[in-house]
Formats: sequence, structure tokens, C-alpha cells
Amino acid sequence: MEKAKDDQMDYSKEMDNAKDQIENAKGVEEEINDSPIEQVRLTVPIKDDPTLPTLTFRTWVLGATSCALLSFVNRFFDYRQNPIGISSLCVQIAALPIGKLMAATLPTKSIRIPGIKWTFSLNPGPFNMKEHVLITILAHSAGSPYALAAVSVVKAFYHRGINPLVAMLLTQTSQLMGYGCAGVLMKFLVDNPYMWWPSTLLDVSLYRALHEDEVRSKGQLTRLQFFLIALISSFAYAVIPNYFFPSISVLSFVCWIWKDSVTAQQIGSGRFGLGIGSFGLDWSTIAGYTGSPFATPGSTLLNFMAGFIVVVYIMNPVLYWNNIMGAKKFPIFTSHLFDSDGQIYNISRVLDAKTFSFNQQGYDEYSPIYLSTFYAFCYGLRFAACSSTLTYVAFFHGSTILRHYKDAFHGKNQSGDVHNRLMKKYERVPQWWFLSILVSMIILSVITCSGFGEQLQLPYWGLILACGMGMIFIIPVSVMVATTNQGRLPAEIHELMVGYLFPGKPLASLTYKVYSYISLAHAVEFIVDFKIAHYMKIPPKSIFFTQVGGTVISSTVNFFTAWWLLTSVPNICDQSKLPKGSPWTCASYNTFYDSTLVWGVMGPGKMFAPHGQYSKMYYFFIFGAIAPILVWVVSRKFPKKKWIKLICPPLILSAATHMPPATPVNIWSWLTLGILFNIILYRKYKAWWARYTYILSAGLDAGTAFVGILLYLAIQSRGTYGPSWWGLEFSDHCPLAHCPTAPGIEVQGCPIFH
Repeated sequence: MEKAKDDQMDYSKEMDNAKDQIENAKGVEEEINDSPIEQVRLTVPIKDDPTLPTLTFRTWVLGATSCALLSFVNRFFDYRQNPIGISSLCVQIAALPIGKLMAATLPTKSIRIPGIKWTFSLNPGPFNMKEHVLITILAHSAGSPYALAAVSVVKAFYHRGINPLVAMLLTQTSQLMGYGCAGVLMKFLVDNPYMWWPSTLLDVSLYRALHEDEVRSKGQLTRLQFFLIALISSFAYAVIPNYFFPSISVLSFVCWIWKDSVTAQQIGSGRFGLGIGSFGLDWSTIAGYTGSPFATPGSTLLNFMAGFIVVVYIMNPVLYWNNIMGAKKFPIFTSHLFDSDGQIYNISRVLDAKTFSFNQQGYDEYSPIYLSTFYAFCYGLRFAACSSTLTYVAFFHGSTILRHYKDAFHGKNQSGDVHNRLMKKYERVPQWWFLSILVSMIILSVITCSGFGEQLQLPYWGLILACGMGMIFIIPVSVMVATTNQGRLPAEIHELMVGYLFPGKPLASLTYKVYSYISLAHAVEFIVDFKIAHYMKIPPKSIFFTQVGGTVISSTVNFFTAWWLLTSVPNICDQSKLPKGSPWTCASYNTFYDSTLVWGVMGPGKMFAPHGQYSKMYYFFIFGAIAPILVWVVSRKFPKKKWIKLICPPLILSAATHMPPATPVNIWSWLTLGILFNIILYRKYKAWWARYTYILSAGLDAGTAFVGILLYLAIQSRGTYGPSWWGLEFSDHCPLAHCPTAPGIEVQGCPIFH
């Protein structure tokens, strides 16, 4: 009897185990049938209506108009003292009522194009979500081409002439080259369901909230109602930090208590110190440098926080208060360049005004160039993050990328999630279309650089090297952004290379960076749009024509706007010659100019070569390359400990590389809100999180954007920035935080230490 009971118990256990296996198998099957990523399953619809029209008259009229208008306005304001950008989010919201109005009023009769058999209707039916997506993507093409920053620096800062055809070709080719690279990589960066691009879910949520009919449950709000409440609330509140109380953007209470202590203000300042006890009550403070915290996965936030704490609160204090590399001569947190006396570096003493080249004699007579120790350490971390990204993607994602590359080469698609199956209904874009754009843009770029008297200082082999370097980093950087929503573009690698290859040639530095770093940045932006279209089931050929058209329109309007301003505004960007009160100070282009001086005129050899002050920073390349390999080895040795695989060295190393210009208060505010929503609320209130989180982010973005535009156009453009009082300053009121503490260093407004 006991044996029978034992057998029965064993049989029952086996049945329970079998049931568990069946349920687990069902769960896996459901994930494969939908998406392997939970956030995608909670956000992206798994249905499609292939009968909906896409490239309609409404799409082209609203999209092209929005693209041209945003390109003109954003480029116009780029040259002013207070540059303001209008994002495609504004178009995303405004296009809905206009599209519905067009659907209600335009005639439905078909129109035949003279000379050919093509016909189209002004009004093919109700305004639909796919049209809305394409309009927004067209508007999103109205980015700011980096090539025009190079053109502006040449004309307005170096006061050198440049052929307008060269400038136009530089603008168009750099934009379209990135598009060609993005299209070639669609198979394993868009079709792959594990490349889920977290930021795209914000857009998907907003489209669904604006278009889908939703029955409100008792005691709940629909997503559209929630979005409108978030937008109105954000709009109403944003008036405070943008007009009445700008100081609320950064609150540093430690400085208010210890008003006369340099050390206390270095510790407590959120803008110029360690930011302990500081926080910001402004959405732009939270999302201004690292994007919306709601779009960043919890594991990414934890990796980011670990790196931030180690660098800012362990390494920086150790380096500074032990006076490593003369740290106390300079502020504890700054990106400025300094001379040996701790003063701001006078770049005019080492630059030959006639030839615009480096003056070695002036440099020898003046001073070597110095960075604050924290900023120098951040350069090392940037080097480490670059090499770490390559080895991390190779070891953790290399086999997957290789498999998808083989599948793409043989015309296969083994991803098999529901979104790929739904997209099979539509004809794919032939790869030769993208390859044709890529090859033709490279040829045109060679002509641009080598012809016209080599005005850009970059020979053809330098251009080919720039294109090759950009393509090397596209996959690893894209994989990082696609899986973590964070991934730093390796600008320093490109600046180092061109600085060593073409020393003393600032225009070559700018051009090389345009074709390497910026083409990569544009490629990532295009891939994000591809993924949104993939989730929203837009026919691939529709998105192709939309993006190509938007890129050409945007590049053309941007160029002509910039050229008009550069040739018609007297002394534009020259603050010493502009009349008092002139807004044409080009504040946003001074950084580009300084970059050409450091990397182009002086060259990295002055700081990072074996005889330079910061030569040891190169060891960070080795450290960064090894770190992911160590994590990979440990994860293989202990496969059951899944948390080990969540350790991401590139994220940890790049946590502090946003600073400066980002400050500790930006990062702390971003981390706090991200952890609250994407770890705590995600685990405890998943249904609420899935329903409202991304909608909340879109509402905060939209409200902040609208109030910024409205205030500038209505009040601030006339020189009135708010009521005159203590809180009007965009400052955390820590004036001593930027002071050096080394004995004998004299800086205006700071005490002298002995």
C-alpha cells in the first residue's frame, strides 16, 4: 500500500511537472507569437488593416509643409542668442485635427496627372493613423544638419569664403549617406524583435491614444483623456520654470545654508559641483540631456546609476581633494580650457590669425592647455565607452548579428514575431535602392571634397576613411540604443583620428566629423523611424519615399535659410561687432568653433600624446575593451545567475560622459523619476504602467514644448524674460562652486587660498 501511495505521489508530481511544462511552453509560444519583449507586448498592437491608404494627398501636403516650416524656424532660431527648437511632437499633435478637417471638407473625386496614367484623390477617406505616422516622420526629417554648423563656422567665425555649391552638396550628401547606411541594416536592426528601440514606444502609445476608440472603465480615464490632462498640466506648470521662476530648474539647498564656504558649495551645487542634496522641478531638467526616463528600461537605469555614483561620488572627490593632475587649480566641475595659472585659456595667443593654423611659437611662449581633472577623466571614460561598446556587442550579440546577416544575405527571416508576419503582406524595399543611395552619396562626397579647389581641406582618402569609421560603429551603437535606450556616439574617436591625420587644419576636422560621426547619428535617427513604421505596420516603400522626400526637403530648406542669414545679417556671430541688443550671437555654434580649435588647430597631441598632460587617458581604451569580456566570461561560468548578464559595462562607463554639459542635478532627477516608474511602478502596478506611462511622457514633452514656443514668440523675443527678482536667474545660486582651491590661484569673485 505504501508503495502504491508512493507511486501515486510520484505520478501526481510528474503530472504537475507536465502541466507546468505545458503552461511554460504556452507562455513561450505566446511570447513568440506576439513579441519576446514585455514592454512591446504591453504597448504595440498586434493587428493591422492593410487597406488603409498611406501616401495620400494629405500625407504629402501636411508632411512636406511641416518639414519645410520646421526646418526654416529651427534653423532661423539656431543663430540667435536663445535658440529654440520646435520638435516633430508638435506636428504629431497638430496634424490630427487638420487631417480630420481635410477629410471632412476636401472633394473625393479622383484627379488624373496630365501625361501619365497616375490618378489620386484629394480625399481617399477618413484620416487614418498610418497617414498620421508618415506626416510626423516627414516632419521629423527637419533636423539640424551638422554640415551647416561647419559651413557657419567657416563663414562666420573664420571669415573664409566657401562655394555655395560645395556647402549645398556637403549638406545633402551627409544627410542621405546616413539614410543609405540605415536602409542596408534594416534586416537585423528593425526586423529583429530583440532590437526593440524603447523610445519608439512613446510614439506608439501617443498614436494609439489619439486614434483608437477606447471605452472608459468605471473610475478610469481613457488614454486620450489622460494625455490631455498631462499636456494641459505640463503646459500650465512649465510657465513657472520658463518665465516666473527659472531658478526652480536647479535647487541646491546646501549652498543656501553655507553661503561662504567654497567646499560646501562644491559638494552641494547641482550645476557646478557634486550636486548632493540638489534636485530640479522642471521637465526639461529631467529629460534635457538623456531623454525621457520613462523610455529607459529598469536594468539600464541601474547600470547607469552605478557608473554615475562611482565616477561622481567616489572617483571625482578622490582625484580632486588629492590634487591629482593639479585638480585644485581648476573648478571641480567644468568643461572650460585653462592655462598653467588656472585662468581661462586665451586661444588667440596660439592661433595664427592670417593662416588660421596653430602657432607653435605662441604656444611655447604662453602655456600648455589644461582640463579640469574631472573633465579629463570623462575623456578617458569616453574612450573606454567606445572600445567597450565594440567588445560588448561582439561578445553578447555577435552570434545573433552574424545569424541575421546570413539570413538577410540569403533572403531569409527567422525572427518570426507577429509584427514581422504582419509586415510580410507588404512589398519590401529592394536593397539595391539603399545601396544606390549610399554609393552615389559617397561618390558625390568625394567630388565635393576633392573638387572646387579642395576648399574643405579633406582629401579623398580622408573622406573614405571617415565613411568607413562611421560604418564600423553603426551596428554596435545601434544595438546599444535599440536594447537599452542609451548609447553614446563615439565622437572622440573621430576627433582623435582627424586631429592626428590633419593637424592644424580646422576645416578638415569639421568635414571629417560630418562624414563620420554625423552620418552615423543620422543613420540611428532613420532606423528609429523605420522601427516606428514597423510597429505601426506602414508599407516599407511608403516609409522609403517619405524619408527620402523629407530628407531632401529638410536639407534644402535648412541650407537656403542658413545661407540667407550668413550673407544678409551684418557681422552675424561676431559679438564684438554686433550692435547692442542684437540677437544674432550664434550661441549654439560657439561649441563647434571651440571644437575645431582644440582638435583641428591644436590637435590631440598637445593633450593626449605620450608627452601630453593626459597621455594616460589612452589606457582607458584597453580597460574598456576588457571589461565586457570579463562580464561575458563570468556569465558563462555561472549561467543560472541571470542578473550577471544584465551588467552592461558600456552603460556603466558612459554614465558620466554626458557631463558636461549635463550636470549632476540632471542625472539625479532623471534617475529618480526613471526608477520610480520603470522599476517600482512597473513591478507593483503593471496594468497602470502599461496604460499611462508612455502617454504621460508624451504629455510632458508636448506641454513643455508648446509653452516654450509661446513664451518666446509672445514675450521673450521682445526682451522680457520674466519679473525681475532673485528667482529669475537660471542658476542654483552657488557662486563659489566654480572656484579653484589651490593656493595662490586668483579668479574674479573667488577667495584666494594660502
